[in-house]
Amino acid sequence: MLIDFFYTLRSAKLPVSVKEYLTLLDALKHGVVGPESEDGYAIDDFYYLARTSLVKDEKHYDKFDRAFAAYFKGVELVADFTKDIPLEWLRKNLELELSPEEKAKIEAMGWDELMETLKKRFEEQKDRHEGGNRMIGTGGTSPFGAYGFNPQGIRIGQDKGRNKSAVKVWDQRAYKDYDDSQELGTRNIKVALRRLRKFAREGAEEELDLDDTIKSTAANAGWLDIKMVPERHNNVKVLLLMDVGGTMDEHIHRVEEMFSAAKAEFKHLEFYYFHNCVYDFMWKNNRRRFSEKFPTWDIIRKYNKDYKLIFVGDATMSPYEILQPGGSVEYNNEEAGAEWMQRLTNAFPKFVWINPEPQGVWQYRQSISVIQQLVNQRMYPLTIKGLEEAMRLLSK
Repeated sequence: MLIDFFYTLRSAKLPVSVKEYLTLLDALKHGVVGPESEDGYAIDDFYYLARTSLVKDEKHYDKFDRAFAAYFKGVELVADFTKDIPLEWLRKNLELELSPEEKAKIEAMGWDELMETLKKRFEEQKDRHEGGNRMIGTGGTSPFGAYGFNPQGIRIGQDKGRNKSAVKVWDQRAYKDYDDSQELGTRNIKVALRRLRKFAREGAEEELDLDDTIKSTAANAGWLDIKMVPERHNNVKVLLLMDVGGTMDEHIHRVEEMFSAAKAEFKHLEFYYFHNCVYDFMWKNNRRRFSEKFPTWDIIRKYNKDYKLIFVGDATMSPYEILQPGGSVEYNNEEAGAEWMQRLTNAFPKFVWINPEPQGVWQYRQSISVIQQLVNQRMYPLTIKGLEEAMRLLSK
């Protein structure tokens, strides 16, 4: 009965084998999960059993989730909301459309005023608001809520920002790792990355040295004297720091292509994730980003100056997230992101920032201008030409 489910997973490019499929059937046969009723199994129990049986690597969890949802499309997943803000306050009934003149009249609060005002609103508000300019609600011009407009505010209860200017985000969001097995639609990215090359022969002698073999054979009166050398590898060391989540969701496909190409091209590649701006810690697994943190100071000390530092991010955020202590949308960072950016660029003199946002919009984003200053204008677009220019700079 699960043949079609098996082929759905294979169509989603999950490396699922027949052996793993038979393991799942055997587990069901032996009652590893019990039926919810006489009609079938509890869908949550079956989901975890199927994932455990069929998925060998955590990096494929997101693909599995999407394939599972596509096959069992009649199943609704209900989120567990445990926040203090009632969901009714954030129910979307309208989206406010303002003219540029009306938007210009809306005043943005300063950082301290914004945080203090939010605290007061919590104390004052007793019910839902919609379309206003003061309380926590939807569709208005208040700096607190969702689906409205304000130059700088705190986004609450909305999957993605419409205006990309939120100073804080109330929700704790789940990010997914970039897939390093993403198949490239073109070899151009690999070709661009190859401009950053420094070959060295390392490892076991497994490659024929034709020139030396001919020379040694001739010197040996014609008796064949085969000479072997270690294979040549790109000896460049790369430290890749990637922005993930939020506005970066729009660029997942291209960043995955770049990540996959980088893993194929660079033998010495280390990578970490951050969100929006670098702060005092980073992570390698987005599902465990709060339990498995890597202090930024440890990263700076672990890798020497031989590493080429590459940031990948759209640099699209509130300027407070870069310049203000406590400016992170997820926690109260003690030091501003700009401080950590300077420490990283000082520790690794060869660095660039790769931006997947179209270069034509950079001038309209204040945060992009700030990041450009912090990286000494070494920001390049995620295009073939941009990658070639960035690699050329790093190879000097």
